Amino acid sequence: MARVLLRSLNKMFDATHVVKDVNLEIRDKEFLVLVGPSGCGKTTTLRMVAGLESISSGEVLIGETVVNDLPPMDRDIAMVFQNYALYPHMSVYDNMAFGLKMRKFERAEIGKRVQAAAEILGIQNLLVRKPRQLSGGQRQRVALGRAIVRHPRVFLFDEPLSNLDAKLRVQMRVEIKKLHNRLSTTAIYVTHDQVEAMTLGDRVVVMRDGVVQQVGEPLELYNSPANRFVAGFLGSPGMNFAAVRVSGEKDSLRAHKPGFGIEVPPELARRLAPYIDKDVTIGVRPEDLRLANGSDAAGLCFEGTVEVVEKLGSEILLDLQVGDQTMVAAVEPNVRATRGDKLRFALRPDRLHFFDAASEVAI
Repeated sequence: MARVLLRSLNKMFDATHVVKDVNLEIRDKEFLVLVGPSGCGKTTTLRMVAGLESISSGEVLIGETVVNDLPPMDRDIAMVFQNYALYPHMSVYDNMAFGLKMRKFERAEIGKRVQAAAEILGIQNLLVRKPRQLSGGQRQRVALGRAIVRHPRVFLFDEPLSNLDAKLRVQMRVEIKKLHNRLSTTAIYVTHDQVEAMTLGDRVVVMRDGVVQQVGEPLELYNSPANRFVAGFLGSPGMNFAAVRVSGEKDSLRAHKPGFGIEVPPELARRLAPYIDKDVTIGVRPEDLRLANGSDAAGLCFEGTVEVVEKLGSEILLDLQVGDQTMVAAVEPNVRATRGDKLRFALRPDRLHFFDAASEVAI
């Protein structure tokens, strides 16, 4: 196994700077996820680690070795791609064995490794089939098996589940996590799906426009986002944001705009003191809004008009009009609400977020 170190990694495509000074340490046996929207540089970063993309500046180390000038086959990595890239004329066995044959492994060793990988993935009965005879999930298992037989120091995953249907993606997420726990191999996983990132990663790296925005454990990023982008990217449905004005005195602050206003909790008021008479952005997640009752502090309540009711079974999403602002509340499935209802909602004071209006950095 090995750690992977990225030092001041940059990638230029002509005049376009797509990866900007990325510094990361992927720890030995860690499962690290790179996540972000399309075009953020995550796949390019992965391809530089793999040796499939040249490095404009910076270094990639696998173990203690700088691998910038090593070809992919000499980096002791295995990569699983978005498309399965299976040879259609070969059996499953031959697809999994192909890389080992090219490296002149003995036939007995190849058979041993293929059988072991097939057992791990539960595809022993598929070894004689051709790829066209397999489902999407089975093909992805074969692609994983082809990587496993290599016994690499590092696994690289480039959006491997994006071609699967929603139910199968959930199943394969679990399988990949089990696989990592069993093999204890360092893994770097690229996805644009924040659910995949949160469920798979030991740590998650959020990227935007080639820049690392925040690195941390999934719940750390979810509960304490470094900026508005991270806060909005993680979570489904996304965090509600509203531009508000901070007013009042140091120990008694309000954050308000037409049709919406709350009293700032004391622990947040101290951090917001420098923003008195200035605009900030308030953020609250849908699950941190609930229907108000008589025990809720009036200063943490507001009214909203229901525009859309989305019944998901485990919860109900209410799309609200709050003044000139739209918000989403995730409420209990037994709540009865219809379009046009005016309801009163309460905020969880310990779950509020505020961001600088200009820099978008968390306050």
